[in-house]
Amino acid sequence: MRSFLVALLLLPLSLPACGDADDQTLTVFAAASLTPVFDVLEENYEDDHPGVDVRISYGGSADLVTQIEEGAEVDVFASADTPTMDRLVEAGLARSEPRDFASNTLAVAVAPGNPLHIATLDDLADPGLDLVLCAPEVPCGRAAHQVADRAGVTLQPVSEEQSVTDVLAKVREGEADAGLVYATDVEAADGAVSAVGLPELAGVVNHYPISVIEGSDDPALAQDLVDLVLSDAGQAVLADHGFGPRVP
Repeated sequence: MRSFLVALLLLPLSLPACGDADDQTLTVFAAASLTPVFDVLEENYEDDHPGVDVRISYGGSADLVTQIEEGAEVDVFASADTPTMDRLVEAGLARSEPRDFASNTLAVAVAPGNPLHIATLDDLADPGLDLVLCAPEVPCGRAAHQVADRAGVTLQPVSEEQSVTDVLAKVREGEADAGLVYATDVEAADGAVSAVGLPELAGVVNHYPISVIEGSDDPALAQDLVDLVLSDAGQAVLADHGFGPRVP
């Protein structure tokens, strides 16, 4: 009888553990510049999908693709540009056709108030300026080099980083005078840096594609997340964070 009572008392404690075992995990790799947006979309998705735990890894798009190519188990990938997503398509790792869901342009991030009075692209080429860029294989670095090439300006960065958030951190912490980042990153910095908009920057637009990844444990749930990003609600969240519209 005593053993029965002990078992009965322990039973309610064991039930939540059984429920947790049934939870599903959706793994997402997303470009670092998408952090504030996907944090919101993660909550929205989980509210609509009880029992699904969305886990997002943010980083440089090129690094994330390399991890997928090397066998990382991922359900959804959102890239900061088309060429990086094309690597997955060419490798046969994109389960669904990538869909553009947002656009972005570069801005010059400087210390609050722009104390060095940076006003032109030529100012960024000044050898006395500590400029930081993304590495050329990273979407934000590829865009920066396109801007410089079109303008015929040679930029000489003191360092090249693997993600746009690393570039922004260098400027925010005073380790660089200026950095080329996405306009949305400056907006998300909440005054920690100022933005300098240059006309040349508007001519290079990055389009952000998203796709379900081959080998996803639950492609239907993964597609639901893609659909949320593409939906009117998802597009409203992106617009609220300064992203441009997707290409139809």
